[in-house]
Amino acid sequence: MHVAQANEAPNHFRSSAARPSSLTLLRTAVAEVLSRRHLIRYLLRANLKKQGTDTILGNVWWLLDPLISMVIYVIVMTYIFQRRTPDFPLFLLAAMVPFKWFTGSISGGVGSITGNGQLIKQIQFPKLVLPLTAVVAELVNLVFGIVILLAMLVLVYPAHASFLVLWIPVIAVVQLFFTLSLAIVLSAVTVFYRDIGNLISHLMRLLLYTAPIIWSFDDVQGRGSQLEAAIGHAGFVILKDNPLAILLESYRHVIYGVANGTEWLPPVPPDLIQLGIILLVSLGLCALAIILFKRLEPAFAKVL
Repeated sequence: MHVAQANEAPNHFRSSAARPSSLTLLRTAVAEVLSRRHLIRYLLRANLKKQGTDTILGNVWWLLDPLISMVIYVIVMTYIFQRRTPDFPLFLLAAMVPFKWFTGSISGGVGSITGNGQLIKQIQFPKLVLPLTAVVAELVNLVFGIVILLAMLVLVYPAHASFLVLWIPVIAVVQLFFTLSLAIVLSAVTVFYRDIGNLISHLMRLLLYTAPIIWSFDDVQGRGSQLEAAIGHAGFVILKDNPLAILLESYRHVIYGVANGTEWLPPVPPDLIQLGIILLVSLGLCALAIILFKRLEPAFAKVL
């Protein structure tokens, strides 16, 4: 079965007979998505309704999930590992909420095509709406998480509150395009190589510890030199300057401030140059991802 799937994608992708140009595919994809706005809304409602199905509390879990995760990590890091980061719950939640949006979107995007095999076989529609819907649906979790975060900021940690939180939507837009580009590529490639889904689930767990969530590059000090010695300078640069790390630190800078040992510095604006570069790169990656997706799309029904 895996052999047949693995052979299907390359053969189709290399077929050059009467293939539309990349620009034509890109225009077609955008037009298809815009013309299927009603379908996207329907899929979004179905996706959100499904998340609350078979649970007593239903969609209340959108509020409880980030709170429970925060409590667990605060207990582990504060009482077991003796972390002394001031106002650690806010420090943690400022990066955890957008991180959960990223991991939820990638996980949902990976299975968005393979999980709708029967629908794809029975109905003719632009398959691109599936990974798009998976990413946008996770925005609801982000919104609820941000609501909790801002409430905590105002009621519990007012010293951290500032108008710099108005940068959150800007950072979220950059993250949206970055995440969408990855979700589109992975959703298409996973159709032919199912092992990618298993690999991504493990990588998401690894990211929890390698991304600046329970720690920050602002406060690595001696540990930073130890980490650099362990993984090498190139590995440390990748760990510090990859788009996800920059995005998470940007959220933390405008919500919490800057971690500084047993103290903290007030919130600072995000690095707009870094965010601008990530946005431009993400838009380019989105275009390439859509082109790849459209090249592989005609083989989805046959492989599934």
